[in-house]
Parts: sequence; C-alpha cells; structure tokens
Amino acid sequence: MPKICILGGGFIGRFYAESLIGRRGKDEVKVVFSRSQETVDRFAKDYKVEASFTDMEQAVAHSDSEMVIIALPNFQHEEAVNLCVKHKKPVICTKPLGRNADEAFRMMKAVEEAGIFAGYLEDLCYTPKFLKSLKSVQSGAIGRVLWAKSRETHPGPHADWFWDKNFAGGGAIVDLGCHCIEISRNFIGKDIRPVEVMCWADTQVKPIDAEDHAIGLVKYENGAIGQFEVSWTFRGGMDLRDEVMGTEGTIWVNTWLRTGFEMFTSGVGEGGYVAEKAESDSGWQFPVGDEAHELGYPNMFIDMFDSFENGGQPMETFYDGYVVNAIIDAAYKSAESKLWEPVELKEWRGQTGLSKPSVFQEYDSEHWFIKDEILPNGDKVTIVKEKSTGKIKEV
Repeated sequence: MPKICILGGGFIGRFYAESLIGRRGKDEVKVVFSRSQETVDRFAKDYKVEASFTDMEQAVAHSDSEMVIIALPNFQHEEAVNLCVKHKKPVICTKPLGRNADEAFRMMKAVEEAGIFAGYLEDLCYTPKFLKSLKSVQSGAIGRVLWAKSRETHPGPHADWFWDKNFAGGGAIVDLGCHCIEISRNFIGKDIRPVEVMCWADTQVKPIDAEDHAIGLVKYENGAIGQFEVSWTFRGGMDLRDEVMGTEGTIWVNTWLRTGFEMFTSGVGEGGYVAEKAESDSGWQFPVGDEAHELGYPNMFIDMFDSFENGGQPMETFYDGYVVNAIIDAAYKSAESKLWEPVELKEWRGQTGLSKPSVFQEYDSEHWFIKDEILPNGDKVTIVKEKSTGKIKEV
C-alpha cells in the first residue's frame, strides 16, 4: 500500500487523484507538488493532502512519497524522473514519456540502472472497452491482425504549454498520437517491431508552430499496419474510436462522444462542465457516466500498484513509452520529407526476422479460394484463382 506523491496539481493531476480515491480503498495521496502556490494549496485542500510543496525535490524526497506519480508538462518529465532515481523512489509517468525518443531513452535507462519500479501511464490502453477488445484479439477471435486504427480528435488541449512545441515536443501527434500508436501496438502485438512510418501533418486552423492535425501509417515487420488519426481542430467534443481488422473478424470501439448516453438541454439549468472537451453546455449533450473509469484510470492504477506490490512489470512500461516516442519521431520526419521514414530504435526487445505470412486458403488442390457471395437472386458465387495459370474465375 504505497503512500503517493503526485507531481502536478492541474488537470491531469486532479484526474489521477479522483481515480485513486476510493478505488482500491487503500491508496492515499500524501504529498503534492505544483509550481504554483495557488494550485498546490487548492489541490491539498480539495483532496486533504497533508504535505504540499512548490519545490519538486522536497516533494519527491519526502518520507511519505513511497510512489511518485508524474502528472507534469512534457518538458518536466525527465527532471522528475531523475529526482526519483536520485532518491530511489518508484515512479509512474503520464504520457508521452518524453518529448522525443532520446529523452525517453535516457529516462528508461535511468530507472532500469537504478533498479526502481517504473510504469508508463497510458490510460487509453486500460479502458474497459479496450481491455475487452484486446482479450478477444489475443484469444484469436479475429484471426491475424492486419490493420489497427485509432482516432483521437478534439478542439485542443487545456493548458498553454501544450501549444508550444518546445515545451510539448510537438503538437497533436505527440499529444494524441502517443495514445493511438500504443493502442495499435497492443492490438498488433508489442513484440512485433515497428519498421517505418508515413505521415501527413499540417497546421490547418490554430495560430501555432506545431501541427494541429495529422494522419499516419505505421508499418510493422509482420506486414500489419497501424493507423493514427489525430486533430486539435475537430469540433463537437472529444472523439475516441478504435478499429481492428483481422483475417477472421473485425472490432469497432467507440470509447467517447457517442457512447449511448445522450441528453438535450435548452440551457436553462446550471450549465458548466459536461464531459472532457465538450464545447457547449446546451443543445444535445453526450455526458459520460464515470469519466475516470471510461478513460481507463482506475484499471491503470490497479495494474501499476499491484505490479509494484507483487514485484512484477505493469502492462505499460517505460520501454513502451520509449518505443512510442521513437515512432512519433519517425512520424515527424515523414511529415517533413513526405517519405516513409524508418523507426530508429536503440534497443529492440521483441521478435526479430519476421516476414508477412501467407494466409491463402485452398479451394481444392488446383485453386486458391478468394470468396463466396450470395447474390440478390439467391445464386451463390464462389471466386477462385487457378494455381497454375493465375486465372481468376467463378465456380
């Protein structure tokens, strides 16, 4: 039962605190850090946190900081991880791990060489619908995965630093693409090496230097394709969707926006917060029953703390965060070059030497099977290909 220190008292830090309180029933937030005195005081009051600091090292070094949660802007992640290494504190870090792969690699190596527990807080890989989908995929329900697509779009992030690519490391790709890339990696297999990336990115609407919209393809060594669609220009709230296509089936997941809870209001009530990234508090609304649960936070923290207590590795590690950052780096290179760009990994810990397997099915000894179809008049058509001549015909 670790006593918890949260570094960051803003939006994500408060989401984490809400998720922790009353979930496992034994986790306590004892220490909080924020750069702002006002923010840290408000957080401490709202969540009854006993020790609050505007000095990061004092928070990390505190005797009640038995597990450190990094909920800070991207440019502070490495500093925070290094303080955890210095004081030998287990650490779990919000996404993305780094602003780039070099930064992520240094953090990964630092915690591994120090021998401290570390986990990557990729919440969208812990949503109830994702976990159910992943279990189905891993059980073979849809055959070999050919294509995994993930989409996250909304009108843009909540804090100023996100919009400065020097602080954030980029725009929509590093902010949202990190989720989408890791979702596809899980579906395809995290031991399958990402080989190269083709990406389109542009600044379409916002007056910023970073991209506010991007679409990318990630090619994997076994022939599978991962696809990400990300945008800070989407209007109407936050849209989280995943699709997985296999040789024997398909899965569609809608995690946010149109989830079966719809409400119309003319705006006569109190108004205010409806759901994350909602753009209006009147008209048709799409509230979420339990936002933290639907976004995967409780499942994520249960995995992290149980893994820590049992001496194991969580589902999402710093190594996963590093691989995601390496894919993002390749995406940014591709967006500039307009070419497929290789994913450069200093360390690869998965399978090697894979190739795209053949999944051709035989119709008989002389033909490959292509498909069956029943026509509107009731006729059944079978399409085959002759092995000897390559001729395609109906039988």
